[in-house]
Amino acid sequence: MDLQLYDTLAREKRRFLPLDARNVRVYVCGPTVYDDAHIGNARPLIVFDVLFRLLRHRYGAENVTYVRNITDVDDKINARAAERGVSIRALTEETYRRFHEDVGALGCLAPTHEPRATEHIAPMRDLIERLVGSDHAYVAEGHALFSVASMPNYGRLARRTLDEMIAGARVEVAPYKRDPMDFVLWKPSKPGEPAWPSPAGIATPGRPGWHIECSAMSWKHLGETFDIHGGGVDLVFPHHENEIAQSCCAFGTGVMANYWMHNGFLQVEGEKMSKSLGNFVTIRELLTSERFGARAWGGDALRLAMLKTHYRQPIDWTVAALIEAQSNLRRWRRAADGALGLERAPVPERFISRLCNDLNTPQAIATLNEICTQAEADLDAGARVDCATPDAMAGGRAAAAELVACLDFLGVAARESPAFTVDRAAVEAMLAARAAARQAKNWGESDRIRDELAAMGVVLKDSKAGTTWEISR
Repeated sequence: MDLQLYDTLAREKRRFLPLDARNVRVYVCGPTVYDDAHIGNARPLIVFDVLFRLLRHRYGAENVTYVRNITDVDDKINARAAERGVSIRALTEETYRRFHEDVGALGCLAPTHEPRATEHIAPMRDLIERLVGSDHAYVAEGHALFSVASMPNYGRLARRTLDEMIAGARVEVAPYKRDPMDFVLWKPSKPGEPAWPSPAGIATPGRPGWHIECSAMSWKHLGETFDIHGGGVDLVFPHHENEIAQSCCAFGTGVMANYWMHNGFLQVEGEKMSKSLGNFVTIRELLTSERFGARAWGGDALRLAMLKTHYRQPIDWTVAALIEAQSNLRRWRRAADGALGLERAPVPERFISRLCNDLNTPQAIATLNEICTQAEADLDAGARVDCATPDAMAGGRAAAAELVACLDFLGVAARESPAFTVDRAAVEAMLAARAAARQAKNWGESDRIRDELAAMGVVLKDSKAGTTWEISR
């Protein structure tokens, strides 16, 4: 069966044909590590994890390269570090670690590469110098800016008018710009901000703009042109539009990626998620607190609730959807117990075929339910004393094994993990010992206790107000 994917650039579903079947290459925009990831951030993580699994199934795990970047230099990072009174490095390291814990709880596979922006400053400078050298960019007042007028088909991904693009990009009016649409590739650093030697033609140190970071990281890990670029629909413009402009103009290529995939928006209980409405919820809060629905939710329930809506459609994140997902999991896991002792079954082709239709996870879940119903019926018939179908139990166990294979493919555990708890009195005693070590400036002992607590699944958060802790798994 063919794999069909909807291409945002073409505005149609297209048969997926990789540039090289021995190295299928995917790039997805990852987090900016200044705060815990919210539930809207979870959607692309889960969606493109399923795509990664599907590509590995079709082409072999060793033949798929999945890159998901980390943005660790950004205005938001600088502002949050200053707000908390911590170093930028301390903030990004803590947020990066918490992000990994959250993603792991959601059942996502590790990407092949997870590059950090700060580790790719040299290729960013290289790209900028190429763009300036080919008159696609210019230097003005310590900035390097991309000249939008130099690219005739700029805007083809977003398909917006010039006025719409100006409004959508929240264009900064600056006297050094030749055109209001021109965007920053490099800018001077203010005192106290991260700074690196600037590209040729700029004397003072500075730092990269957001868009050039992804162009540089995708180039270094996937090449000048690759197969699939993904992310949320909110990134279509200006971020992905500007990535295309930078990469295509720097390398003289017609395309940056052959397929552009974008997941739809997420709202919470019928409203746009925002802190002002009080409905802003992080992945970590859902996993560890009782704020949303008066209980903490398992990562499998979060993942399943997300996959029940097709990735391109808007999703309404509700407590009711999570309750339904939890109910589905209980039913599937009861039926999956019928496969105990059996060898691993192959994933049914009818299940894979649904996913090959533009990653149609709702239809794949419908197939999973059909298999579960078959397993339940056959196992029940095989268990009855008056059973007239002696092969029913064998058939039910085979269906249960298929069910386990489907769940595993979706990244959902076929059996519930035991609840994780800690001895709170022991934790508090260790915190007191750590506080004493910090008071005595015994940093080695302080770090040892912190690491011991981390191994227990306890995460510490130091601030001016003191130290708090929470369970991370």
